[in-house]
Amino acid sequence: MSFSVLAEPVETPYDEVSLPFELHKVPEAPVYYIIGKSGVPDSVNEGHTSNGGFVVTDEGVVVYDALGTPALGYRMLQRIREVTDKPITHVVISHYHADHIYGLQAFDEHAGSPKVIAHDLALGYIGGDRASQGEAAQQRLVQRREALFPWVDENTYLVAPDTTFEKEYTFEQGDLTFVVRHMGPAHAPGDSIMLIKELGVLFSGDVIYKGRIPFLDSPDTDVERWLEGLAYLDTMTPTPRFIIPGHGEASDDVHEAISFTQGYLKYVRREMGEAARNFVAFDEAYRDTDWSEYEDMPAFDASNRGNAYRIYLEMEAGGY
Repeated sequence: MSFSVLAEPVETPYDEVSLPFELHKVPEAPVYYIIGKSGVPDSVNEGHTSNGGFVVTDEGVVVYDALGTPALGYRMLQRIREVTDKPITHVVISHYHADHIYGLQAFDEHAGSPKVIAHDLALGYIGGDRASQGEAAQQRLVQRREALFPWVDENTYLVAPDTTFEKEYTFEQGDLTFVVRHMGPAHAPGDSIMLIKELGVLFSGDVIYKGRIPFLDSPDTDVERWLEGLAYLDTMTPTPRFIIPGHGEASDDVHEAISFTQGYLKYVRREMGEAARNFVAFDEAYRDTDWSEYEDMPAFDASNRGNAYRIYLEMEAGGY
């Protein structure tokens, strides 16, 4: 089920949102989600590249991820208010990357400052205990103020988590149990999934990408652990009946949901590992690799070469 989309641009306190903002509903569950555009954040997509969603309980609303600009976070808040007037009690953040957290500002300013939950390593991203990561977060904010102006501007700020956890964080609201589990370091250090236990609905964050090239070109990315996390999702018991990824379309089949990300990670590791073993220079290895399965996908031009180079260096340094 999906809800109608207003055709006209919508004003928000953070500038106008002109893109469609369709709300989808999980069958037979009070769970709703929004699908972003596949690609890297830019002025064309207005930073709307990631997915987010929310769960309505008897006692309030639990949100998962806040989208990539304050304006998008506000549009999400508007969509929530079309469904329910219950208070927003929690915002669970899959990981502290810009495209998932800048919308927190709207919840902080217009939704009664709900409790923000994230993994311990989120504190490092915003400068809580690792200064270099805090600096990187500020550099990203400066970059987005240029690339996504006016949706991200000098008034945009980072919202820190109120509650952090190490391995798993469980809470109950209404008659539902929310299990937030750390899966990182994978795509990012703090990657965390959220399972609504009684409903069998899983929000995966960027552990799962569908229909878009994943981003691996970061010193914080751990592909081996990422693959372990995907294998865990594929063997969860009981099996989730519905999966909402961090990017791409939702699915009612766990194996189908993880297959693209899993296949891409394995392919890049295999090809770059073989090149490193055979002492083939990266430029030659990249040129001779068959990328035909991926080259027409969103974010290929922006991410694939950097991904491959990152993995090539990792395989070279790690003894293949």
